[in-house]
Amino acid sequence: MDVLMARLPVFNRHRHIFAYELVFKNGTSNLFPGIDKAAPPSKLLSSSFFTVGIEQLASGHKAVVNFSRDMLLQGIPAKFSARSTVVMLLDDVRPDEEVLDACRLLVHHGYMLALDKFVYTEDSISLLELVKIIRVDFLHNSSEQIIELVGIAKKYQCKLFADKIDTYADYNRAYNQDFVYFQGSFFTKPENLLNKQISSSQMIYMQLIMEVNRAEFQIKKLESLLKQDAVISYKLLKYLNSATYSRLQPLSSIRQAIAFLGERGTRMFISLIATSSLTEGKPDELIRLSCVRARFLELIGKELHQDHGLFFLLGLFSLLDAILDAPMKSLIKQLPVAQDINQALVHDAGPLFPFLHLIKLYEAGQWRELESVMAQLNMDGTKIMNYYLDALRWSEYFIG
Repeated sequence: MDVLMARLPVFNRHRHIFAYELVFKNGTSNLFPGIDKAAPPSKLLSSSFFTVGIEQLASGHKAVVNFSRDMLLQGIPAKFSARSTVVMLLDDVRPDEEVLDACRLLVHHGYMLALDKFVYTEDSISLLELVKIIRVDFLHNSSEQIIELVGIAKKYQCKLFADKIDTYADYNRAYNQDFVYFQGSFFTKPENLLNKQISSSQMIYMQLIMEVNRAEFQIKKLESLLKQDAVISYKLLKYLNSATYSRLQPLSSIRQAIAFLGERGTRMFISLIATSSLTEGKPDELIRLSCVRARFLELIGKELHQDHGLFFLLGLFSLLDAILDAPMKSLIKQLPVAQDINQALVHDAGPLFPFLHLIKLYEAGQWRELESVMAQLNMDGTKIMNYYLDALRWSEYFIG
């Protein structure tokens, strides 16, 4: 199978992005691509994958990269920027003198070291004196074990990194135990479904999404709605006048923008901007991930010569329940979406669902399950990787 890469967000205590962990699928290995004892480091870094650049893959944030003992001793981590890389030592790295010397050299050159799936032993003390971060698995450690690890981390002034945080209850528990970094799927789920009221400003954007997706699309009415929202109007014109389109004459009015995009493009773009405006009080990563899914699925729709606008909306709306803290079923009832989108989002069924399942598996780095779905859909790994990288770049236009 082709080399694949996904990135997993790592949040700080304010639920802002601290870093992205880069996870790889390389043949039968889940390690950094090109790991072969007989292969020189230069071959690893000359692959077409790394022409993208680690800063771009992490959207300007730090990148957490897992390194094995062999990679550490080969000096692979030093090929990356100390400023942008967190060197995560896998749990099978034993602190013998060779390993400690390699770690000391990295620390000397300003690298931040982290330990994965940390288990305390007397041998690990020498590493604890060098690393800055300890990652703790919340799924496979008991409450008592986690409390013990928290005490050890504090003793050695290491920051705590909570992994497998898949509910807000887990997040709050880790937060209250002084964990500093958090990773898991908790942010993609509704935080509280009880008595949650959609704010008046959010309702305006929901109405805009409903209006733009009605079958009886009315350009004049849409133009009037857009003119009432300076933020959306600004983002629309800014994007269309960006280097993406390389226009000789800039667009200067909403009507020109609608004419340029056409009906389908306008539906997609306004749905995108309005959805991004719904995320008040939520992690920015929610709308970023919605954008990535929307663009990724749009590209697949184009390849299959199907209605790529439908694929786009499927990805865009796939996190509405987490964005608005409301059941997906009740939200979709309010939107005039196609039945295939309804089936995929509410019932995990229908002809579009396998494609949504595909991107969810990809972004989580669940490679074994992904291989099975790719085979069912007859999808090519190289194309999937390129679509994902395109979607990462594209999503940055709409964040902030």
